[in-house]
Amino acid sequence: MAEQTTGRQLQRILHYSVTPCRPMLGLRRSECALYDVDCDEVYPRLYIGDANSAKNKQYLRLIGVTHVLNTAEGTRFGQVDTGHSYYRDMSGIRCTFRYMGFPMIDQPTTDISRYFYIASKFIENGINSGGKVLVHCMMGMSRSATCVLAYLMIARKMSAAEAVRTVRMHRDIRPNEGFLQQLADLDNELKRDRLYY
Repeated sequence: MAEQTTGRQLQRILHYSVTPCRPMLGLRRSECALYDVDCDEVYPRLYIGDANSAKNKQYLRLIGVTHVLNTAEGTRFGQVDTGHSYYRDMSGIRCTFRYMGFPMIDQPTTDISRYFYIASKFIENGINSGGKVLVHCMMGMSRSATCVLAYLMIARKMSAAEAVRTVRMHRDIRPNEGFLQQLADLDNELKRDRLYY
C-alpha cells in the first residue's frame, strides 16, 4: 500500500518549493500594472487569478478566457460578487462564455472537498472545448488554488505533491491548512482507487 499523504507533508512542499518570478505571458510589466490584475497560467489553458482579474472583462478578452470559476462567490467580506449576469456581455460570435460559482469562505473548516469533482468537470470541459479557464477567489491563493490542485489530481492524474509543484512553478499559492488536509484526503482516496483499477 502506498504511503498516506498528510496535510503537513503538503505544507512542507509548499514551504520549500519556490515560485520563479515571471512576467505574465504576452504582457509587459507595465501592461500588467495597467490592467491591475494578479493572474498566472499555471497549466496549459488554465489560469489562477484574483478578484481584479475576474472583474476585468477587457483583460479576460485579451487573454482569451472563455470559462470563469469563482470559488468565492457571494457578497460577504472575502467573497467576490460576480455571477452569470456579470458576464452576460462576454459571449460572442466565436464562443459561448461559461460561468460557475461556489459560495465559499476561506476558512480551514470550510468543506471545499464537496466541490472538487464538479470544479474538475467544469475546468476539463472548458479546456477540452478549446477554451481557457480562469479559476479565481479574492486573492487567487487559497480557494482557487485548491480547486485547481484538485483538478490536476482528478483529471490529470497527478499526486498532490506533483500538483503542488506544478502550480508553484508558475504562481505563489497558499491553501489554508484545512484545504491542504482535504487535498491530502483526496490524494489518499485517489491512490486507493487507482490501486484497484
